[in-house]
Amino acid sequence: MDLGIVAALVMLAIWAFATFTTTAPGWIHLLLSVGVFLLIYRIVVISTAKSIARRKP
Repeated sequence: MDLGIVAALVMLAIWAFATFTTTAPGWIHLLLSVGVFLLIYRIVVISTAKSIARRKP
């Protein structure tokens, strides 16, 4: 598993825990934005690299 995907999932887990257990300050919600962005970015990078590798003869 990619380290970027693991980091994104950790960020989302921290955000979920902090949001559901306390009244989270605004900077905690930044973890949601960054975590989702990083997760989508890493998935696209991995799938693009696999697609390019398949096209080379």
